[in-house]
Amino acid sequence: MPREYTYGPFQSRRLGLSLGVNVLANYKLCTFNCVYCEIGLTNKENLVSPECRIRLPPSPNFRKELKSILRYVPHLNSITFGYNGEPTLNENLLDFLNIAQNVRSELTWTHEKPKLTLFTNSSTIFFNEIRERVKEFELVLAKIDAGSDVEFKRANRPHHDTPDIEVIIDSLTKLKQEMSKQHELAIQCLIYNSYNQDFIPNNNSNNITNIAYALKRIKPNFVQIYSTARIPAEYFVYAIDNERKREIAKIFKEIINDDKVKIKVY
Repeated sequence: MPREYTYGPFQSRRLGLSLGVNVLANYKLCTFNCVYCEIGLTNKENLVSPECRIRLPPSPNFRKELKSILRYVPHLNSITFGYNGEPTLNENLLDFLNIAQNVRSELTWTHEKPKLTLFTNSSTIFFNEIRERVKEFELVLAKIDAGSDVEFKRANRPHHDTPDIEVIIDSLTKLKQEMSKQHELAIQCLIYNSYNQDFIPNNNSNNITNIAYALKRIKPNFVQIYSTARIPAEYFVYAIDNERKREIAKIFKEIINDDKVKIKVY
């Protein structure tokens, strides 16, 4: 049957063997227009407010498609919701999750069953009802690339209705406190350089320090430091090297000062 909802499975740097699930339309719909985005720029008409909501329930084909693929990958590590924008904009997100849970329970797995994972750019987490949905996922990968509003607007280029970075940090702190102890929160930090002398990259000492203090407040289970691996939205953005990732990890570790927060470099 033709695919409508899923991508892969493919080998993910952070998740292992992952099957992507798209709960949005077949075009990018996002609250951000990040300079480094690896699925391209967000069109002006598709750069939306965090208050934007769409109703796009799964068709009966979703269950069929998911089951038809999953039965061939009993070693899968993650069923991962995201990849075409901000998935929390879909009011029917939990309908997709519930179907995935049911299909997963019907199948036999080689080792552990795959985690039900959500990618989010964190822009909608300040809404109570969104946190209620998000915390149902077993692993939440939430984004923080900036530790100040100036850096946030430069790196992520959010819709003008998006709250400032302090609100987002506070919202992620609440999410971690509200999540089940069996579920995990990972904060993704994508750090990049710039060829453009007039464009300051988020790989600068002030930003790295500010992110570290934000992470200290949030207390996630994991911090994931990584960089671009595919073609970014803007031509002048390029990846930091592994040595710099390790330097940033060391700075984060010293400032967070909490062995419960696992810092990983990819």
